[in-house]
Amino acid sequence: MESRRQRAAHERNRSLKHNAGASDSANAALPHIAELIADGEITVGMINPVGCVAVATDGHNSLAMLKRRPGETLTQLLTRLDQAIERAWTEEIYTDDINPHDSHTFRAGSKLRS
Repeated sequence: MESRRQRAAHERNRSLKHNAGASDSANAALPHIAELIADGEITVGMINPVGCVAVATDGHNSLAMLKRRPGETLTQLLTRLDQAIERAWTEEIYTDDINPHDSHTFRAGSKLRS
């Protein structure tokens, strides 16, 4: 029987909610993400065949679904996600880079637009 290397055990945070406001200076760079994770969530990861994505939801709706651009750093992707969350909250403009359609941004209650 082949021996498999065990992953290092570590305790995983069950929820980031209690840490969401832990450090105001750490949250200052991504204030909308920090506010969102108190009641919603973000997910960053690989989805085949799309690639690396970042998704923000408020528990009921997708606020933004972004595809990582070639050469884009994780910090740049999260900054774009933070800005897209702000647009969704303030202007009701929801960004979708993942699902195929003619446009990537739309306003609630209206047709898709570029």
